[in-house]
Amino acid sequence: MTANWRPIRAVTRARAIDMDGFAVKQPLPHPGLAHLDPFLLLHHARVEHPGGHRPQEDGVPPHPHRGFEPVTFVFDGAVHHRDSRGNDSVIQAGGVQWTTAGMGLVHSERPTREISEHGGTQEIVQLWINLPKRLKFVQPAYQGVQAGALPAWNGHGVTIRVVAGELEGRTGPVRTHTPVVAATGSFDAGARHDFVLPESHNIFMYLLDGGGLFNGVETVQGERLVAFERAAGAIRVEARAPTRFLLMSGEPINESVVTSGPFVMNDTTEILEAMRDFRMGKMGVLIETF
Repeated sequence: MTANWRPIRAVTRARAIDMDGFAVKQPLPHPGLAHLDPFLLLHHARVEHPGGHRPQEDGVPPHPHRGFEPVTFVFDGAVHHRDSRGNDSVIQAGGVQWTTAGMGLVHSERPTREISEHGGTQEIVQLWINLPKRLKFVQPAYQGVQAGALPAWNGHGVTIRVVAGELEGRTGPVRTHTPVVAATGSFDAGARHDFVLPESHNIFMYLLDGGGLFNGVETVQGERLVAFERAAGAIRVEARAPTRFLLMSGEPINESVVTSGPFVMNDTTEILEAMRDFRMGKMGVLIETF
């Protein structure tokens, strides 16, 4: 491999997963990649809503989280976020919903009334980003950012929209608790770009569709995640077809991780405490109005 390129650690295919009747594709975690600190889980969902439904019949109903940040990137359609801290926000295609669960909250993510009643497509990627032990009990927060507020870089058939951190001289508007770079974008067929990210970060690129050649040696199809080693060097992507992507890099936390359902903590006792606190109402109550 050319010394100028950051080595590829793994390529994982998004497998079909049934989340209580909600179909998603999951490249992380995967038998070939348990997690990529601080990134824990990635779900890619594309839903064709036929219409004729009430909003409360669609999407993901109220559920709790503690100890991490569930982040939803909206690629098509729109997502209506509500939570037990009083946040109520609709984010359209191209935008992002960055939720800090922290000490605990209850939220829901549903299509808009228009999509449920009249039909339409929703395509989202949800990513779970871990928080270190010292931050697992921060106050919950929500940052909803529309596509127009994301600084964009365009050149030679490549578009990059920076969500968080700094990339291509642009700084994303989302505030993060640990060093993270987040970007979405697209390639035209035949476009090429070299990505330069912090050497100390774990990095992945998830291809929603299309495909391309990575670092001149690895051909990767759509619905696959490419993870990279922590090492010096850029990442070169040459698109073979029109391709949309999510690019993430983050400083590793290097702590134990114990998960159970919607909770991410450092040990089993903390998981049991999270379950107890949710049952006692300490994460709040979400009553949706439609």
